[in-house]
Amino acid sequence: MLDLRPNCECCDADLPPDSTEARICTFECTFCARCAETVLGGICPNCRGNLLARPTRPAAMLARHPASSRRVLKPGGCVAAVGKTL
Repeated sequence: MLDLRPNCECCDADLPPDSTEARICTFECTFCARCAETVLGGICPNCRGNLLARPTRPAAMLARHPASSRRVLKPGGCVAAVGKTL
């Protein structure tokens, strides 16, 4: 089951469980659409896999299976990780 992580690893933007702006790779690294597209070019900086829209979990299922509250943030953000400027 997906963790549904609460933030972008690059810019720390909030990504609630129902966000259509969340992008993930197969390891569930989580990024906002802006960072995924403009900074990362659709490629995960951690595993080099592609970043796709994260599915949303229906509200009734969130009650039984809540989203993660653990925030993950890359030190220096993704700009430092990939050597680009915004």
